[in-house]
Amino acid sequence: MVVELFTSQGCSSCPPAEALLGELASRDDVIALEFHVDYWDYIGWADPFADPRYTARQRAYGRALDQRYIYTPQMVIDGAVHVIGSREAAVEARIEAARMRRELAREAGEVPRLALTPAEGGALTVTLDGPAPGGAAYELLAVGFDGAHETQVRRGENAGRQLTNRHVVRAMEVLARWSGGPLSLEIPAGRMAGDGGCAVLLQQAGQGRIAAARMVRF
Repeated sequence: MVVELFTSQGCSSCPPAEALLGELASRDDVIALEFHVDYWDYIGWADPFADPRYTARQRAYGRALDQRYIYTPQMVIDGAVHVIGSREAAVEARIEAARMRRELAREAGEVPRLALTPAEGGALTVTLDGPAPGGAAYELLAVGFDGAHETQVRRGENAGRQLTNRHVVRAMEVLARWSGGPLSLEIPAGRMAGDGGCAVLLQQAGQGRIAAARMVRF
């Protein structure tokens, strides 16, 4: 399953969630992605990894999940539920619930067959097949991420702290729209920024549930 952390180096309550995300990033059963938002930058520290596109992604989740407001640190699991990212027990409970939902869907034949494999010259091949769950429209997203970063924060709420960030998202794009059936495409080498790897997410259009996901580490 996919765990997305929305965070900022300018947020004093975010480092514990970033540490938890780092632990999740080492697991084989979780695709952990760290999205840095830009709305904390005004406090005094401009997060070097922040991007307004990731703030827009979090706001879209806010609308899809009927939130009254967005916040950091926020973890979104499989595009379906959100939780305060520093609450380890709550995060684990939602990961387990997502795992059970995914397994039930697989037994019912409702999980599309998605594969991401290395190809010649450093490219990646994406293959997808099966019916679209719920007959809905989906987007196939490619997300490039870095391995790890150490940052000495000099200003803002975390001034004087050295922060460790893993799987920081550096690029995200829609590869294709999909409504079922076979699909095959290639991501050329160097197309996705990020030295840590690439994840491909099959997400219901309108920032809905993630039906399938795969990851390759570099």
